[in-house]
Amino acid sequence: MELSDANLQTLTEYLKKTLDPDPAIRRPAEKFLESVEGNQNYPLLLLTLLEKSQDNVIKVCASVTFKNYIKRNWRIVEDEPNKICEADRVAIKANIVHLMLSSPEQIQKQLSDAISIIGREDFPQKWPDLLTEMVNRFQSGDFHVINGVLRTAHSLFKRYRHEFKSNELWTEIKLVLDAFALPLTNLFKATIELCSTHANDASALRILFSSLILISKLFYSLNFQDLPEFFEDNMETWMNNFHTLLTLDNKLLQTDDEEEAGLLELLKSQICDNAALYAQKYDEEFQRYLPRFVTAIWNLLVTTGQEVKYDLLVSNAIQFLASVCERPHYKNLFEDQSTLTSICEKVIVPNMEFRAADEEAFEDNSEEYIRRDLEGSDIDTRRRAACDLVRGLCKFFEGPVTGIFSGYVNSMLQEYAKNPSVNWKHKDAAIYLVTSLASKAQTQKHGITQANELVNLTEFFVNHILPDLKSANVNEFPVLKADGIKYIMIFRNQVSKEHLLVSIPLLINHLQAESIVVHTYAAHALERLFTMRGPNNTTLFTAAEIAPFVEILLTNLFKALTLPGSSENEYIMKAIMRSFSLLQEAIIPYIPTLITQLTQKLLAVSKNPSKPHFNHYMFEAICLSIRITCKANPAAVVNFEEALFLVFTEILQNDVQEFIPYVFQVMSLLLETHKNDIPSSYMALFPHLLQPVLWERTGNIPALVRLLQAFLERGSNTIASAAADKIPGLLGVFQKLIASKANDHQGFYLLNSIIEHMPPESVDQYRKQIFILLFQRLQNSKTTKFIKSFLVFINLYCIKYGALALQEIFDGIQPKMFGMVLEKIIIPEIQKVSGNVEKKICAVGITKLLTECPPMMDTEYTKLWTPLLQSLIGLFELPEDDTIPDEEHFIDIEDTPGYQTAFSQLAFAGKKEHDPVGQMVNNPKIHLAQSLHKLSTACPGRVSVLSRNSDEQTPFWEGKKVGVMLVPIVRR
Repeated sequence: MELSDANLQTLTEYLKKTLDPDPAIRRPAEKFLESVEGNQNYPLLLLTLLEKSQDNVIKVCASVTFKNYIKRNWRIVEDEPNKICEADRVAIKANIVHLMLSSPEQIQKQLSDAISIIGREDFPQKWPDLLTEMVNRFQSGDFHVINGVLRTAHSLFKRYRHEFKSNELWTEIKLVLDAFALPLTNLFKATIELCSTHANDASALRILFSSLILISKLFYSLNFQDLPEFFEDNMETWMNNFHTLLTLDNKLLQTDDEEEAGLLELLKSQICDNAALYAQKYDEEFQRYLPRFVTAIWNLLVTTGQEVKYDLLVSNAIQFLASVCERPHYKNLFEDQSTLTSICEKVIVPNMEFRAADEEAFEDNSEEYIRRDLEGSDIDTRRRAACDLVRGLCKFFEGPVTGIFSGYVNSMLQEYAKNPSVNWKHKDAAIYLVTSLASKAQTQKHGITQANELVNLTEFFVNHILPDLKSANVNEFPVLKADGIKYIMIFRNQVSKEHLLVSIPLLINHLQAESIVVHTYAAHALERLFTMRGPNNTTLFTAAEIAPFVEILLTNLFKALTLPGSSENEYIMKAIMRSFSLLQEAIIPYIPTLITQLTQKLLAVSKNPSKPHFNHYMFEAICLSIRITCKANPAAVVNFEEALFLVFTEILQNDVQEFIPYVFQVMSLLLETHKNDIPSSYMALFPHLLQPVLWERTGNIPALVRLLQAFLERGSNTIASAAADKIPGLLGVFQKLIASKANDHQGFYLLNSIIEHMPPESVDQYRKQIFILLFQRLQNSKTTKFIKSFLVFINLYCIKYGALALQEIFDGIQPKMFGMVLEKIIIPEIQKVSGNVEKKICAVGITKLLTECPPMMDTEYTKLWTPLLQSLIGLFELPEDDTIPDEEHFIDIEDTPGYQTAFSQLAFAGKKEHDPVGQMVNNPKIHLAQSLHKLSTACPGRVSVLSRNSDEQTPFWEGKKVGVMLVPIVRR
């Protein structure tokens, strides 16, 4: 693509179309941009457009498109083509910083993100001058430019907060500190001075405080991994100024907006974070500053209002106190009873109250409310912070704190009892207080794992939770209903099974509640209860115990999906999946209705998939329906195919990328359920599965390989007779997969199925080429994963075609190659093979080489017979060699750049482990002993089996020493 006006005009037109709400216009435009993005100059055209276009909408659209293009394509993935040519890469890095700094803020943010994506890959080695270019801009004096630099630096350095420690990371941080720490500190001091100079200029203060927020964030990132020497030496400067800013109150920076945090609140929130970081990680160095910060943050807490805009500030301030009170160093600050009472009264209780803003979120923004409350993303809420502070105080002062709060809980419950309809918020706060007091340790999977023994959880449950849930009106006091259900969820391991059984019908009843939060919590609670484990690691509740509620449970779950706001509620769908899993055969009578509802839902959501978790659980529920029904009646598979294939066809024809891997997995499950030949409907699909475009998407690969394996297992003869012309296509897929370090194991899965199931004559002409491809890959890129897969394959080949055939094919490629493979690969590497079936295949294959391969007896290969036997005994007896060279540690990690649909394995579509030698050999050790005995009988005087026990059936690995020796023929 040339950098021409005509191309700029074309690009403008297509970008406009991508903004069209009509999918018929939008999708073709998106497809066009996808098709041309591999061309040289495409990214430069986008940058030219966002610089020169007169249309602001097009400029923003070009900047977003550019950022997403960089996100998808910048990373160079091994074994895959470079998606951006080198000339474009150089030009982008040469121009992007200047372009970002001279753009309006909306575009600046997009380009700043793009720089951080590029920086993550190229900085510092391939982009050494980035830091210098950025630091030099500090001298400009233009705060639009300076803030652009700070924003980019923040997006570049914030990964230091969660990276694992490594020498490369230390080297990079040191390089950044050497170049950046002093200019940043000087900028910090200069900006604070300018704040004093312009104390009466609101617009100047807004720009300066934006800078101070970014500087404070950078301070956090640069100090997170360890305390740098520079910041330790300059702690006085930073901490004194942070303290001054924490106590600052400028009327010009106060906002009238009650919802949106202002610059002053955001800055103080970040300073609380910075102080908490130092208090937690560098308490010795920070000790002399701590009392000042505790006082300042305490004053901040008792003087800040209840408005939503202060939530982040208050929660960060409370988190600071929580992190301080947990440290033994600072225990003395909290020991006094009056201090504890004051904290409880002035900080914890007020911040646990259910405010009007919380009520509004509960009713009108339930998805966000649930995300915060259930999934723990409430890290910046007042309630969560207050709860953490209670937990922190209980570490050293559990008795006094429990005593103080018990009084509050009782008085709140008394207030509620006086007038429930008016005072229900008192009970809500009481339940939250009890929850935070009782929770010592908690996990998402198990709820509370460690509880405060001073709190009687069962008594509270019976007296204050059950009555609310037993109320006939499921829509009354929805917040208290949600609290009660959450209490069951959290304390499910502390409340007895009898009480939980009483709760189940109540929870099922609450699936009908109009409140999204209430019926979502009810579904989630049921799902959590159904996963609980009893003493024998079986589910705590049996299908028989839930059987009385089956019909109403399934009815209410599917009805809940029709309630406003819950048509794609992932918690409900997960509860449906879990109910199927627990109830098993008990759901069979309802399957015809259920599968109809599931396919209707699948068709509806396939039009615009937007909830990945919901979609995943829906496919899991479909798989469970198939498994459970077909286990009882395999012929029922036809009914599922009739119900599903129309929807599947539509998904494949419309190329719904998110659903295609799922469809292939469900089709594999259906096909594997057929006991005889492949139905013609599947065979019609077979050629389409070999199309290269399907294999370009990484997320499709595991599901497609699984489906092709199902075709080979069920219909190898049909393929050999009716689709022999497709075998080269099948091997072409294997060739593509084997070339990739990430997907070579999938190539071997496919190859193993071809070898095991296809009639030998149908693949005869391709065998030699297969081995040549494998040797080329071994030569170019030998990894542990590849070696393990290669060993399993050659032993499977040996079992299928015979030991002699294996030796002949090796030596047919190159004389004496068989010996090289034995000496350099099989003998030294066999110990690395893992997995019971894989080890068994290798054991049987090597046994065949030892006992059924004449060239091993009287050629130059004879010297390898004993080492090969020793390596086989090692495979039986020695622990697995799981060492992996350092440079290979990250090869297996799926790390697909950009927005490609990742593969999500359906647990209930799982492939049963297949043992290709199962019927032939039961115990490979006994098989070896018998084969050696047979060989010694057939070749008297050649093989001598020396054993202290003459009973040949007694395995030699049960502590008895054995000597097996190949006696060479002496030629005269």
